[in-house]
Amino acid sequence: MQVAYPSFRIDLIDLSNATSTDPALRRSLAADIRNACVAVGFFYVKNHGIPEEVINKAVGASESFFSLPVETKMKANIRASPNFKGYTALLGENVNANNKGDLHEAFDLGWESDGTSSSDGPMVGRNVWPDNLPGFREDVLAYYDAVVALGSLLFPLFALALDLPEDFFADKVTKQGAVMRLLHYPPHPLQPMEGVEGIGAHTDYECFTILWQQDDTPALQVMNTDGKWIDATPIPGTLVLNLGDQLALWTNDIFKSTVHRAMNRSGRRRYSMGLFFGADYNVRLEPIPGCMSSDNPAKYEVVTAGDFVKSRMEATYTPPRM
Repeated sequence: MQVAYPSFRIDLIDLSNATSTDPALRRSLAADIRNACVAVGFFYVKNHGIPEEVINKAVGASESFFSLPVETKMKANIRASPNFKGYTALLGENVNANNKGDLHEAFDLGWESDGTSSSDGPMVGRNVWPDNLPGFREDVLAYYDAVVALGSLLFPLFALALDLPEDFFADKVTKQGAVMRLLHYPPHPLQPMEGVEGIGAHTDYECFTILWQQDDTPALQVMNTDGKWIDATPIPGTLVLNLGDQLALWTNDIFKSTVHRAMNRSGRRRYSMGLFFGADYNVRLEPIPGCMSSDNPAKYEVVTAGDFVKSRMEATYTPPRM
């Protein structure tokens, strides 16, 4: 199945063979992933292995948190966190520098570990959890753990898609550089707000994003090669996967990090959950073997994965333009 538009197609990829013992089946799946990464940078996945019960409990926890009074949510203010964890209020961030702010609330969390060190980078460390919200932490972390496991399963497939050994990324994603965002988009006003979108046009910063979105509340839009916005219509039972800037840098733009945004015009509240899976902080994003040639020379200055993401995060949380 595909969501197709003229000159633009978002594939639906079945992950049933992701753990097959047959190398030919894994390579066939990797070829499908490569086609989607080269052409669009977005695809849906089904048979991803995350139980509906785990998803539903996390969504319920998200709804409970965002229903709290603003003053209660602000006790977990992300701007008071040294590692970009916690709550972002409406219009509290701005991913498009030409806009005034993003019309959503968010709650960011990462890997739960007491064993972090300064060498892991400044964005690791403890999460910020709300008080007096029973089950929130447990239900959210259960989903986080499940999506991290799915992301770990995908890296060998990306390696095969690049004609690399399946374990190519294994020593580059050891620190669980995965940040998850719970997101709440209130209905967009019928009267357009100049410079305000649910989330403005942007690319994601990490290797890839795994997104759960509501089946009945479309909002995600992807920019096609003609510069037009295309709806990434929700498909029940699937997740959306899109590539981020780290993989684009690593592959010298052979894999696409595609511009996208969200506009909730449904008249209803919209909830989504995104897992942003990045490389370890100190990994250098040098062009991967086979991604450079005389026709496609290196396009980017080499940076470390963590410094790149940190710089983008700092820019996101600068005061919005008024």
